[in-house]
Amino acid sequence: MIRYAIIDDEPIAHSIIEEFAKEVSSLQKAGNCYDAFQAIELLQKQQIDVLFLDINMPKITGFDMLKTLKNPPKVIVTTAYKEFALEGYEFQVSDYLLKPFTFSRFLKAVNTVLDFKASNSAECDTSQDFIIIKVDKKKHRVKLSEIQFIEAQGNYCKVATQTNTLLTLRSISDFQSALPDQFLRVHNSFILNKDMVTAIEGNRIFINEQTIPVGRTYKQVLDRL
Repeated sequence: MIRYAIIDDEPIAHSIIEEFAKEVSSLQKAGNCYDAFQAIELLQKQQIDVLFLDINMPKITGFDMLKTLKNPPKVIVTTAYKEFALEGYEFQVSDYLLKPFTFSRFLKAVNTVLDFKASNSAECDTSQDFIIIKVDKKKHRVKLSEIQFIEAQGNYCKVATQTNTLLTLRSISDFQSALPDQFLRVHNSFILNKDMVTAIEGNRIFINEQTIPVGRTYKQVLDRL
């Protein structure tokens, strides 16, 4: 299931996207936001897989909001202004929908995200005891039991194992949805292997010499540890 949120200051835009999304069974609405501040608050509270993001909004534009996010979800831009297209690709947006758009064009954009999720799921088949981590053009076979933690770094994630560190172009949300229960999201930027935890002190978790902070919205995971 793909959880989506709409960020647009025009209510009619929300209605159109919602009606189109109802025709796609794998889409589930997570929230409606009418400005960037509401969107940032929603992203802090919930896991969102894709944003339908308008650019021309009051106070903070859609792209300015993206600049504030350390690890943004997939983004499908929805705007009436085609001149923003080039800047959109600098943010690695999944697609660019020019208003008014048709259902078939909407579906093409959604399928781009669905295909990406399917590809990542195939590389993280947890029915096996390993995952595939792609670094540039090389794929590494990594045992789940050897992963210590995963740290978001912009559009990339650092996967720290017992023997080395791999930097892959993949979001931390993708890892969270694909990894088994032995892995816990404890911060917007960190997932850890709970079997690797060596100590807990206050809102800090230790894996040997590595200190991992616990985010304000993730404090309940301390009970699970």
